[in-house]
Amino acid sequence: MTNIIKMQDDSQKGNDDDNGTGLATKVRPKTKKPSLYRVLLLNDDFTPMEFVVHVLERFFSKTGEQATQIMLHVHNNGVGECGVFTYEVAETKVTQVMDFALKHQHPLQCVMEKK
Repeated sequence: MTNIIKMQDDSQKGNDDDNGTGLATKVRPKTKKPSLYRVLLLNDDFTPMEFVVHVLERFFSKTGEQATQIMLHVHNNGVGECGVFTYEVAETKVTQVMDFALKHQHPLQCVMEKK
């Protein structure tokens, strides 16, 4: 005696029976670029220019010439941009500069603003 198994073809199934086959689609979420923030130094009449240059070199990886240019811009215009970063990086840099200035008893102010 021979057993015959009859397999049903997908095309023979009814339309109301979903067999889980079909075109696989993958929905990709659109990624948004992170907001950028400017880190700014504010001028004051007490912080030595050499200290500001040192801060720019140490925390913003500026060359001596770049740091001097930014320091003079801050001195002449009241405010100067140190760099543009994502929120977390900008926040960290502001905190580092403010802590360093406080440790050295200088009133240097560093802030961030959304670009």
